[in-house]
Amino acid sequence: MDFNLKKLTSDAGVFFTRAVQFTEEKLGSAEKTELDAHLENLIARADCTKNWTEKIFRQTEVLLQPNPIDHTGARIEEFFYEKLDKKIPSRITNGELLGQYMMDAAKDFGPGTPYGSTLITVGEYQKRLGGAEREFLQTSAINFLTPLRNFLEGDWRTISKERRLLENRRLDLDICKARVKKAKQAEAKAALWSEEVDKAEQELRVAQTEFDRQAEVTRLLLEGISSTHVNHLRCLHEFVEAQVTYYAQCHQYMQELQKELSSANSDTYPNSFSSNAHPSTTCPSPVSSSTLPGAAPPGLITSGPNSTREPAGPLKIQDVQPPATGHRKAKVLYDYDAHDASELSLLADELITVYTVPGMDPDWLVGERGNQKGKVPVTYLELLS
Repeated sequence: MDFNLKKLTSDAGVFFTRAVQFTEEKLGSAEKTELDAHLENLIARADCTKNWTEKIFRQTEVLLQPNPIDHTGARIEEFFYEKLDKKIPSRITNGELLGQYMMDAAKDFGPGTPYGSTLITVGEYQKRLGGAEREFLQTSAINFLTPLRNFLEGDWRTISKERRLLENRRLDLDICKARVKKAKQAEAKAALWSEEVDKAEQELRVAQTEFDRQAEVTRLLLEGISSTHVNHLRCLHEFVEAQVTYYAQCHQYMQELQKELSSANSDTYPNSFSSNAHPSTTCPSPVSSSTLPGAAPPGLITSGPNSTREPAGPLKIQDVQPPATGHRKAKVLYDYDAHDASELSLLADELITVYTVPGMDPDWLVGERGNQKGKVPVTYLELLS
């Protein structure tokens, strides 16, 4: 090892002199060269960019990986892969793992049983959701997290290094200014030769040149923050697009799963649903509602155990009076076309008021929307309150 004692001593002397200058400036006993206003504004803007970029980066990591330190040691493994500059292997997501557990459980419970077959169906969609999540995590990491990390670990480190160098050049400049001032005071008292003043002034000119050069280098780097903002803006758009794609896929998968489960329920419990003259291809079929359902079969009423059943007239829905209490809000899940005047047509995602009346079939409710009133199938609704 080449050990230069003279250089080490010189560096220690420079460090000590700068420390003295810095301390005196803090105490107010030494003058300090102020940076120009433009450079100060660039520094403040760069600090603000760094601080908020770091916060956004950390919180995005939490969003994409809520439990970074888990029993699998995932974060530690990723750390080593990053340091070795190797590609991180694809890891199964929690949704995919849940789906696999469901499908394995179905094998033990029996895939032919209602519970087993439903586990298989739900498990398949959970694996699809997990796959969509994995793709979203990978896309977000590449298009959003990586550029932010590159700025914090690359550009910002370079800026910080040049700023520290600029601060050292400023301290050296102020030290030279103080020496020139002392030399001139001593010369006035005839305590020094003019050569000492000339030497101090020459060192001042050199220090001023180095300071100006470093200030220009730092200014150019800080002005590059504007380009960083443009780059991060593009990355932010890509992150939002990845989110839109991911949540749209999840919504589509869940709608498909809901339809499959509704269809499976209709096949498993056929008595719960009756055929409809106008079957819907997008949602469960409601029971027939041409008459007010009660204990008797549709279209017939009885007055007693041994009485003769007679056809019932069509339901006059306008004659139904709403109860004093028991009103609820409901969200419509699917479009529904009324089959007769006693029913109320529905549009998906709209809100209506619903209630029941004594003797009404539990598969139907009375729905109101403004001045319109009619029977609506329960299977098309999500009760909210």
